[in-house]
Amino acid sequence: MTDKTKLHLSHRAETLLQALIRRYVDAGEPVGSRTLSREVGIELSAATIRNVMADLEELGLIHAPHTSAGRVPTPLGYRVFVDTMLKIKPLKGDALNEISGNLQEGRDPNQLVELASDLLSQITHFAGVVMLPVGQHAHLKQVEFLRLSPGRVLAILVTDDGRVQNKVLLNDRDYSPSELVEAANFFNSTYSGQALNNVRRGLLRDMQMDSDAMNHIMRTAVEMAQGLLDEDEAGDDVIVSGETNLMAIPDFSELKKLRDIFDAFKAKQDLLELLDKSMQANGISIFIGEESGYNALTDCSIVTAPYTSDGRCVGVLGVVGPTRMPYEEVIPVVDVTARVLGHAIDSLS
Repeated sequence: MTDKTKLHLSHRAETLLQALIRRYVDAGEPVGSRTLSREVGIELSAATIRNVMADLEELGLIHAPHTSAGRVPTPLGYRVFVDTMLKIKPLKGDALNEISGNLQEGRDPNQLVELASDLLSQITHFAGVVMLPVGQHAHLKQVEFLRLSPGRVLAILVTDDGRVQNKVLLNDRDYSPSELVEAANFFNSTYSGQALNNVRRGLLRDMQMDSDAMNHIMRTAVEMAQGLLDEDEAGDDVIVSGETNLMAIPDFSELKKLRDIFDAFKAKQDLLELLDKSMQANGISIFIGEESGYNALTDCSIVTAPYTSDGRCVGVLGVVGPTRMPYEEVIPVVDVTARVLGHAIDSLS
């Protein structure tokens, strides 16, 4: 629990916040004091409810959208709810059987990951994301940069599984053949043998360095590799299913909002970095709104869980949906899928 959620709410305030969030998750409409006064277990006058709601609003837990008389939860309100009030619902038998039964059909780790991603999206009706297990990622064998003409370079990437990727890079300046050979040698000596997702993270780190602190060869290598290892290639390490489920959710009716989310799914680099963060977590991680750290996912919540093989964490899976999600139902689906996926991978060996 963060310092932000260490709020001392009265019993009335807790009861009303819970009721407001549950009502809003179910209906998707701002909740007014009159509506709350009719909720089961709340025996307070509308005036008292309005006073308590004003206190919750002052604490930043709820707010009024536009000119509506009703209130909706803020990301902080959801965070307080998830950290202090949430009661997880046990997974229903049919969902448990669906997860266990389908994951038994996987013949290799990659197929199991695809099945798990599909199941997460089908059961929750949101988007399912699964990182390939460590060891299944392609590793860099070598890169080569060949000058084609002024400002045009052919970049060649070879991975340890025999795949060869060619890409023509258009550059603002012309590089000599000797510069490109030195850049490739530098890059290979630095990154050869590493998983491509680790190479991308290292490249991002290098790109953030002060250009004055980089020598000429290193700067050339980073510029060339940036064009070759762009964010679209991160998709090799993350499987996403059910993105179109989000189109039916009113929270994403704004076209730009939906486009930003779909762009993040297409590039996958943000998702990969977010899943990487969850690798170190012991159990469920929940990122609400801006907690993800990525603008495209500001209106989303991401629920993740690591999965293990032979007793060690080898990957992460999760669900991406609106902040207005039934957390008590999504969390057990993610948790059980992670456990079953780990067992299924173990059974292949």
